[in-house]
Amino acid sequence: MSATADHAEERTNPAARLGFEPGQVVQEIGYDDDVDQDLREGIESIIGQDLVDEDYDDVADAVVLWFRDEDGDLTDALVDTIGLLEDGGVIWLLTPKTGRDGYVEPSDISEAAQTAGLSQTKAVSVAKDWSGSRLVAPKR
Repeated sequence: MSATADHAEERTNPAARLGFEPGQVVQEIGYDDDVDQDLREGIESIIGQDLVDEDYDDVADAVVLWFRDEDGDLTDALVDTIGLLEDGGVIWLLTPKTGRDGYVEPSDISEAAQTAGLSQTKAVSVAKDWSGSRLVAPKR
C-alpha cells in the first residue's frame, strides 16, 4: 500500500492510526453508551472480527480501555488490564477530551501509567469526543 493510500485510510477510519492488524484479538473494557461507535466499528473492520468483551478469558493482543474520571482508580484499572495482555501487547487508554464529561487530566494518565509500570508512547485524537494514549508494558 502506498503512503498516500495509508493517509487516506487514516482520514476515513481513525482506527487506522492505532496500529491494529488483521487477526488480532482486541479486548474492550469500559464499554458504555458514550463510547464512539464509529471508532469501535473501525477497529473491528481492521482486525476482521468483533472486539471481545470483559468476560473474555484468554490473553489479548491489545486492550481498548474506555475510562472516565468517575470510573474509579485509573492505576488499578491499568494494573488489571496488564494481566489481560499477550507479551508485547498494547493498551489504548481512551479518555474524554478536554471539556467533556469524565475528562481525565493528562498528568493523571501519566502518573497512573508510570505507577502501573507502563510507558506512554503516543497520544492521539481518536474520535470527536475521545483521546487515546498508547501504553506499553516492559517486556516480561
